[in-house]
Amino acid sequence: MEIATGVHMLHLPFNGMAIHPVLLFDQETAVLIDTGFPGQYEELKAAMEKAGAPIHRLHTVILTHQDIDHIGNLPELLQETGGRIRVYAHEQEVPYIQGELPLIKDKHVKHPPKGNVTDLLEDGQGLPFVGGIQVIHTPGHTAGHVSLYLHQSKTLIAGDSMYSVDGKLMGLHGPTALDPEMAQRSLKKYADYAITSVICYHGGVSTQDIQAQIRAL
Repeated sequence: MEIATGVHMLHLPFNGMAIHPVLLFDQETAVLIDTGFPGQYEELKAAMEKAGAPIHRLHTVILTHQDIDHIGNLPELLQETGGRIRVYAHEQEVPYIQGELPLIKDKHVKHPPKGNVTDLLEDGQGLPFVGGIQVIHTPGHTAGHVSLYLHQSKTLIAGDSMYSVDGKLMGLHGPTALDPEMAQRSLKKYADYAITSVICYHGGVSTQDIQAQIRAL
């Protein structure tokens, strides 16, 4: 689904639900935000191609955090692109993504996906991709969770800081937050941004009365 020019929300079904990586692209570059569950690589490739930016155009992967449904296809992406793509994540997530520490919520997985992080993200950082991206450190779901604000389209990519149901923002998902109180405080950061649409990894896009919904949360 095209949310705005160059902003495509991908739809990857999984066990009766769906997750939503985001693909950003223009004539210069293509950026993938989160990668899906392990085993979804062919679906991810097909969704990217359908959106208009196949794997060979990919320049950068941004990981909102370490959870397995977000880093799941990173190894395949790195292998197919010959390791040339840049991989961005917050410093606190890096040892888990790189396999130096077991995934906090998926310790039972014997061979979790992993890959090298090339670039660190920090709160307030600007990334010069597809009209400009602002990094918002939103800890709570995990310590190094980040959200991303797209200046050009006024879109918030919320990762797992919030979820939505039928276009309604439901706030944090308490059972999967490592620190629910911190996760709730992180939502206050969104009040500083002129947001007109929100893409939640779980639930998809919300576009109605976004400022009022965020204030209510």
